[in-house]
Parts: sequence; C-alpha cells; structure tokens
Amino acid sequence: MATSAVPAAPASGKARLVERELAVPFILLVLCFAAWGAAANLTDVLVGVFRSIFDMSNFQSSLVQFAYYGAYFTLALPAAFITRRFGYKAGVLTGLGLAAAGALLFIPASQVLVYEFFLLALFVLAAGLSILETSANPFVIAMGDEKSATQRLNLAQAFNPIGANIGVLLGALLILPRLTSEASKTIMSPEELRQSQERDLSLVLQPYLGIAVVLVLIWLLIAFRKMHLPTAVEVEAVPGGNVAGRLWKNRHYRYGVAAQFFNVAAQTCVWTFTILYAQDVVGLSAEASGWYLQASLILFLVSRFVMTWLLGIFRPTLLLLIMALFGVACCLVAMFSLNMLGLYAVVAISASLSLMFPTIYGVSLRGLGDDAKFGAAGLVMAILGGALLPMVHAAVMDTQGAARGYVVPGVCLALVAAYALFDLRTSRE
Repeated sequence: MATSAVPAAPASGKARLVERELAVPFILLVLCFAAWGAAANLTDVLVGVFRSIFDMSNFQSSLVQFAYYGAYFTLALPAAFITRRFGYKAGVLTGLGLAAAGALLFIPASQVLVYEFFLLALFVLAAGLSILETSANPFVIAMGDEKSATQRLNLAQAFNPIGANIGVLLGALLILPRLTSEASKTIMSPEELRQSQERDLSLVLQPYLGIAVVLVLIWLLIAFRKMHLPTAVEVEAVPGGNVAGRLWKNRHYRYGVAAQFFNVAAQTCVWTFTILYAQDVVGLSAEASGWYLQASLILFLVSRFVMTWLLGIFRPTLLLLIMALFGVACCLVAMFSLNMLGLYAVVAISASLSLMFPTIYGVSLRGLGDDAKFGAAGLVMAILGGALLPMVHAAVMDTQGAARGYVVPGVCLALVAAYALFDLRTSRE
C-alpha cells in the first residue's frame, strides 16, 4: 500500500498538533479511543457484579481483569506484525472487528450461565482492543511533528476516559441498581436463585450489545474512508536488523515498558476495587458505590484535558513525577483513613493516573523511528500488569482487608515516579 509522508511542519514556528489533511482520520481514531475506554472500564464494574452473582472471593472475581489484560499481552506482538505488514488502517479494522465479535459472545455466555464463558468473551473482546490500541497509538504519534507527539497522544487519549465514563455509567444505571440483593438471596430456593442468576446475567449482556453496535459502526466509518497514512508501511513482515536488541539497549524504552506495566497495574487495581472499597470499608450500598467509581472517571477525564494543556508548558516527565508522588500519597491515605476521607483519596488517585499512559508511551518511543512499530507492541504488552497485580491486590484484600490492598497501587505508582526521575536525570544515548 503506497502512502504519503507526513508534511513538514510550518517553517514559521510551532508545529501543528495534527496535520491538516489528517484531521478526519484523527477524529475517527478518537472515536476508537472512546470506544475501547467504554469496553475496558465496564469490566471494572463486572468484578463486583460477578462476585455477587456467582458468590466468589475477591481473588476469583479478579480473574475478570486477568482475562481482559491477559489478552492484551497475548495479542500485542501479533498486532505489531499486522500493522507493519498491512498498515495502521488494517490493524485498526482488525482490532475493531475482533472486539465486536467478543462483545457479541456475551449473548451465548448469558444463556449458559458459566463464569468461564464470560471470561472467554472478555478475552476475545480484549484481544481485539489490544490490536486496536497497538495500531492506533503509534498512528496518532505519527500524525505530526515528533516534538508534539506526547501532547497529541494525550489529546487523543483524553477521549478514552469519555468512553470510560460511559462504560461505568452503563454499569451504574443498567446493572448495579437492578441486581438481586444479598438479603433477597438468603430466602430464595435453589430454583429461585438460578432464576435470579439468569436475570442478573442478562443485565450484563445489555451494555455489551450496545458496545458491539458502536464498534461495528466505527469499523464501517474507517473502512470506507480513504486515508493517506503518515508513514510508509509497505515493508517486509519481519523487521530488518536486530530490532529487539536495539530496543533493549535503549534504557529509556526498556524502563518505560516497566513503568507502563506498573502504571496499568495501578490504574486497574484502583478502579477495579473502588466499588469494593466503598462497600467493605465505608459501608455504602452497591448502587451508591458505583457512583464513586463514576466520580473517579470524571476526575480522570477532566484531569486528562488539564494535563494535555500543561504538557504544552512543562516537561512531560516532570509532571509525571509530581502526579505519581501525589498518587502514592493518596494510596497511603486510603490505607489508614478507614472512612469517607479514605474513599475520597481513592477517587483522587485518578487525577494522578490521568497523564501516565500516553506520557510514558510517548516518552518511551521518542526517537525510535521505524522501530516504534514494534516498540509500541512492547508497551501494549506491558498492560499485562493489569492482569497480574489486581490478583495480588485482591489476595491482600482477602487476608488484610480492603483498605490494606491499596499498598499494591501505592508501590506501583512509586516505581512510575522512579522512571520519571530517571528520565529527568539522564540524557538519551
């Protein structure tokens, strides 16, 4: 597929955030960011939902996140090969199609009433989103001057929490208030309990059907839109030279992958267990608890736009350091203030998380050139942190209590702060 190069920035001064001829493709990609935000954050609601429906421990219900983020890890590298061989557009379309198929798998899953079937549906959905994200993030980075790449990616990623808020709102309105209460289950017969399971699981199906429809519509919009891709992609399927070796030798990239691992781990832990913190520590109802997760995501959304503006003024890793340390402080408050103050601190962690993913992403890929296609896969594979660390968080909750579990995201955010400090104190080779 022949493609055109990105036009040079205006000679008169500051480079455009997005090249003019790429404005419509950029908007279509923004829709993708919003769509996978809705799908991703609906899973945060499902952890508590499945714990209630199937009567499981926190650790067992956290397998929702293991299935979701495990798929991200598994499909990131194949996604890089798709992008390199067929181009960014093909990668985006493949991801959208597979994600829509995963959302539709919730139809048979709700009929079978088997927890593992829901995990399979989530795995397929997340596999598609992994391919989508591996393609879309470097696509956005390539849509203009490298100097504005981090700010441009932050702008695109700012629409991810818009979708995330929609996802949690769907959970808060369509699922949580309508679930069978625990008190009601105590007086039900075995047959009535099964019927309540069927009804509750049908509630889970509804928002995912809506997500499937949206993903298909976005697929159609992108499929029939002619796009002049910003970089040439007509290359061999196997990268030339020792790409893995070059990436490994680049400390800013190597440590950036580790920082992304802990950033995604912290984010997943915080949002997955916000509802359970509100219920188990503060004593709020399931319905009321859902609104605190919604508040977290609204704060994340507002903070993302604020951080995008601040990134035009301050060095990205300086802001990253400040916000990571703020997040650590919030985790400490959540651990030791077992009241509404602790819950407010859990919500406030979202402000610190708001700039982390795109900032680490942009800083890590800076100066990698064509190696960025496979470098992007490594950063998406780092999402494995969202699969593994929530299980550690859940295990701590099961043994030490919901509040003490926030030591896990606290340590993760401290390690992100260490990466920011490393970038500030070292020069690129």
